[in-house]
Amino acid sequence: MAFPADPKQLQLPSSYAALPFEQIRVSHVPESSKEVTPVVVLTLYRPNNYNAFTDKLMRELEGAFELFDVDDRVKCIVVAGHGKMFCAGADLDVGFSSGNESVKDHRDGGGRVTLAIHRCRKPTIAAIHGSAVGVGITMTLPMTIRVAYEKAKIGFVFARRGIIMEACSSFFLPKLVGMGRALHLVTTGSVYEASNPLFNGLFSELLPSPDKVLPRALELADEIAKNTSVVSTNLMRELMYRNPGSAEGTHILDSAVIYGLFGGKDNTEGVISFKEKRPAQFSATMQEDAPGAYPWWETVSTSSRPKPEGLKYKAKM
Repeated sequence: MAFPADPKQLQLPSSYAALPFEQIRVSHVPESSKEVTPVVVLTLYRPNNYNAFTDKLMRELEGAFELFDVDDRVKCIVVAGHGKMFCAGADLDVGFSSGNESVKDHRDGGGRVTLAIHRCRKPTIAAIHGSAVGVGITMTLPMTIRVAYEKAKIGFVFARRGIIMEACSSFFLPKLVGMGRALHLVTTGSVYEASNPLFNGLFSELLPSPDKVLPRALELADEIAKNTSVVSTNLMRELMYRNPGSAEGTHILDSAVIYGLFGGKDNTEGVISFKEKRPAQFSATMQEDAPGAYPWWETVSTSSRPKPEGLKYKAKM
């Protein structure tokens, strides 16, 4: 008899600031806190390389968001960049490579990060204070909110590097800015200021100076963490991205999901706190309190097949 594999066990840290990351930094809010706080800040940290994307950066981002997803102490995540840029895109000094795996087994590094963020059940806010190009901008597409410096340089530059849009961006970008603008952005491969109308729908707020971006993102994160149900915000986001594709199908799904929340911890607290005119103290979690209809979609495994240690594949030209 075959049994399902045990779920991956993650050891939650007593402090995110103490984790031995090399190319990201994770801090609590306030930073002086020795305990995990409801809002955490993840900073891309490659000071000498404009936070350019590498395999190590990919693995650290993927690992961090796996932790955030299951850590009920964390209510909201802010992603920022160290220095003058948010992220310069792929590290071109490292370059692009193939040949270490078969084409069927390859999984795009940007896509691994994007899916880790997409699957994280906590709201994530991108604080884009400076340039973000290539994977530097596509990694932000699955995030819940993006705030940016109005003159930050933004570019989907793939056609100018001889590759294609990655990190699941062909799924996310048209949904955020519309098909016409998405096609314009990737076909020209040009870099534009964040305030350009081509990005309408991508950034929920544009700020007049770089130094105002992170404080505003933290302000939003604090508001979300203090006043909203993590279960509610996650389910509403999933309903938008994983809807049945018709009004009728969505009505059936909405009905099942909301019915499963009636009388639950957060529904009860939300009503009582409103009547008592006090801040709500939401305590429900997706791990313990998700409605019976969740998940309503067919999950797709993105894991590649295991291979014997030392096996090499020849690159196909």
